[in-house]
Amino acid sequence: MPTAVDPVSCGRWLTGGRVYTQIADRLRERIVVGEFPPGSALPSEAALGRAFGVARNTVRRGLAILEGEGLLVTVPSKGRVVCGAGPAAPYRYLAIAAELRGQIERGEFAAGAVLPSEMVLRRRFTASRNTVRQALAVLEREGLVVAEHGRGRFVQSEGQRRPGE
Repeated sequence: MPTAVDPVSCGRWLTGGRVYTQIADRLRERIVVGEFPPGSALPSEAALGRAFGVARNTVRRGLAILEGEGLLVTVPSKGRVVCGAGPAAPYRYLAIAAELRGQIERGEFAAGAVLPSEMVLRRRFTASRNTVRQALAVLEREGLVVAEHGRGRFVQSEGQRRPGE
């Protein structure tokens, strides 16, 4: 019995190099068209591996791409859940960076204040560690935040920011 992600049912087998990117493309397409709506859990890695005819690790690599894009988040005891980014939505890390930037600009995080830890931000935004790190990297490149090894990330004061920011 073919499933929704069965390559046999759609007549397209996965071949060639980097099959995991093809898996990510196919799943992304299904998320965008609403086959996997926001809040729904994807089938297990094992089920996707059987459906695509590939090893579980190959599926895992494809799912990691989608997590990095912010389309999926891993929820303990639920699996991978669709976050609900449509085709016009920005990448999740950009949305997180924008919200943190807004808090800094409004003064909710004063100059020299420590930002919440990655773990706190992950829980707050229900995002992967990679996504949170990408958002923080954007703020660091903009000169709003500075990282101090072993201490955390801090809001830069206006005088410490690079010119033009």
